[in-house]
Amino acid sequence: MASAARAIDRIDTAPPFTPDDVARLTARYSGVTTAEMLADLLAGELKGRVAAVSSFGSESAVLLDLIASVDKDVPVIFINTQKIFGETLAYRDELAERLGLTDLRVFRPDPRLIAERDATSLRWSYDPDGCCDLRKVEPLQRALAPFDAWISGRKGFQGRTRAALPRFELDVDDFRGRLKINPLADWDKAALDAQFEARQLPRHPLEAQGYPSVGCVPCTSQVQPGEDPRAGRWRGWDKTECGIHDPVF
Repeated sequence: MASAARAIDRIDTAPPFTPDDVARLTARYSGVTTAEMLADLLAGELKGRVAAVSSFGSESAVLLDLIASVDKDVPVIFINTQKIFGETLAYRDELAERLGLTDLRVFRPDPRLIAERDATSLRWSYDPDGCCDLRKVEPLQRALAPFDAWISGRKGFQGRTRAALPRFELDVDDFRGRLKINPLADWDKAALDAQFEARQLPRHPLEAQGYPSVGCVPCTSQVQPGEDPRAGRWRGWDKTECGIHDPVF
């Protein structure tokens, strides 16, 4: 009960970030490298107030390595939807060990909500938005409750719905005004590949099999040459994001 009370107190009293804060941070770190920006923020203004959220997908190692190089104690949140590829779970454990992450936090869907709303475990097949809300969005809301800010691994080149991605934004679905940071917003595929090589980071085992973007098993398919990197996500549905992120055009 005491820990729950502390979490509630933090939610009620922590000052929200505002559009002015977003403008201030955007200006402050304009032209500053990603590594320098993270070093300054994680050791300064956001120390103890921020978590990284990672899918441990195809490109996740780069951001996690940058964060771990500054502070291995930064909490890293992983949402296990219970429909994750086994290869992703193994990759998560390999990366966490390799990078020395000390605070990996795994959150799962509420089993009571699963029993109520997805007892057959087939909601993805007829209501993918509802499935994502149940298995991704709700657990993440719980996971982020103690934090004022979170770090996302989104990149602008990943598709038209992320083309105008900024480094800093407000989490628009969060009544607290939680800050969302996209450190790799302006990185392209070549820069990521160069970082993988320079840091000798392991690749997700599914990437070589045609999965440049890896989500849940039922809603992820192989991507053909020339397709959008996220074309294999929710293929056949008018859906591009899981609900954790909003499109940024």
